[in-house]
Amino acid sequence: MVGATRGFSRTTNLPGSGAPGAVAGIGTGSQPGPTLVDVIRGLGGSSVETIERGKTIFFPGDPAERVYLLRRGAVRLSRVYESGEEITVALLRENSLFGVLSLLTGQRSDRFYHAIAFTRVELVTAPATSVRQAIEQDASVGLLLLQGLSSRILQTETMIETLTHRDMSSRW
Repeated sequence: MVGATRGFSRTTNLPGSGAPGAVAGIGTGSQPGPTLVDVIRGLGGSSVETIERGKTIFFPGDPAERVYLLRRGAVRLSRVYESGEEITVALLRENSLFGVLSLLTGQRSDRFYHAIAFTRVELVTAPATSVRQAIEQDASVGLLLLQGLSSRILQTETMIETLTHRDMSSRW
């Protein structure tokens, strides 16, 4: 983490569709429902951010005020211990959702992980308050978020399985 700097540029600021948290088009008509990226882009205060490789997206202890959807590239999430040791806990790929702790706690909280652009990344972000309001207004938004988070759980389970198998193999 030594020498880590924030390094993102907000390339597009997408206006909301009315009141904060309002999501246009959810559950209307016979067209397929919106994707998670559609929902996040439609929220008040949403934006698209481009972050260069090696730059920090957020540090542990930063306020958890935004939710992130990774559109392009890869993000490394790591846990930094008091000793200074940094352990990678996830390598996120495109269409991964992260930074959702504040949605679960329902209150202001601080970031737990260090998020770094592993490659050049494009993120769609929205204020956690807007995302929470959208979930409260339309259950289909919550379902989209659950689907996005379920892929993270599967990735984590696969990583644990791989590491466990590798550790067992190295013992023999």
